[in-house]
Amino acid sequence: MATPDFIRTLRASAGQQLLWLPGVTAIVFDDEGRVLLGRRSDTGKWSVIGGIPDPGEQPAACAVREVFEETAVRCVAERVVLVQALESFTYPNGDCCQFMDITIRCRAVGGEARVNDDESVEVGWFAVDSLPDLHEFGRFRIKQAMSEAPTWFDATTLG
Repeated sequence: MATPDFIRTLRASAGQQLLWLPGVTAIVFDDEGRVLLGRRSDTGKWSVIGGIPDPGEQPAACAVREVFEETAVRCVAERVVLVQALESFTYPNGDCCQFMDITIRCRAVGGEARVNDDESVEVGWFAVDSLPDLHEFGRFRIKQAMSEAPTWFDATTLG
């Protein structure tokens, strides 16, 4: 996975300490109601599409950009589905991160799904009732994106 230049700059002074970073996940549906997934080159596992916004980049613009960069599919952002602080984790190189994920439902409007960068080894459209082996992170976001419920957030910590 390519590390954005601004994070490399931060790491130069912050070292491997915990960085609190924005993250955007795009749940993209086509006209048939299928969802777009990519099989990651780093883990070999199927995943929803996502990435880190550039400084000053709006989350919806990041979602659209990441989808195109990774899959060559053009999409439009429709609505915020979920906002969630994820657990912190440590990369194999020792860098610690914690992401605030903003998940956005998107609708495909063009392009042909294909591997479009080095982050995926395969991309494809899947019926939501026939998903490949997919981590709960992605399954939960797909479920929320299919719902017309208000934006999901973890209310257990609210007073």
